[in-house]
Amino acid sequence: MPETAVHPHEIITGTAHFDNSYARMPDRFFERIAPEKASDPKLLYWNSALAEQLGLNVTALSHADLAQIFVGNTLPQGAETIAMAYAGHQFGGFVPQLGDGRAHLLGEIVTKDGQRYDLQFKGSGRTAFSRMGDGRAALGPVLREMIISEAMHALGVPTTRTLAAVSTGDQVVREEILPGAVLTRVAQSHIRIGTFEYFS
Repeated sequence: MPETAVHPHEIITGTAHFDNSYARMPDRFFERIAPEKASDPKLLYWNSALAEQLGLNVTALSHADLAQIFVGNTLPQGAETIAMAYAGHQFGGFVPQLGDGRAHLLGEIVTKDGQRYDLQFKGSGRTAFSRMGDGRAALGPVLREMIISEAMHALGVPTTRTLAAVSTGDQVVREEILPGAVLTRVAQSHIRIGTFEYFS
């Protein structure tokens, strides 16, 4: 009997599901906003061991399907994308409002044993917190974070994990024109000290 096809938006099924506890907070904690579309996404890295740990149902999906999902063009069922508000220190001074200027929190994956893990895109477009930025990430920094985060994990140092890296097919303008990319990172929470500073 042939396998039943899995639509890309239905990858969070069976042993895992989305919850969106942060998105149920008052609106001043975040902005509800969708990632910007990418013109020609291509999957560069997929962490199959982490996907299995999270209980993601992706075995029937092609690399092209995964690229569409993990660049933000097709969102998983149950995701509620938001940009989080927070404060913090930057360039030696306290800034009362920073926030996710180029990141979108999809929500929390709840695994079959009840553990919660945030899924967040980085480099996925402008938000209310972008200020003068473009909300994008260049390929080089995305690959650097992927390598360093997974190396730290292998060394037993708690950090964010990398689930996927996808090139966008779009250009990012910095000191030069660079290829763009989106990183999907996983952490038990993206709440920061600056989250509390923002409201205090």
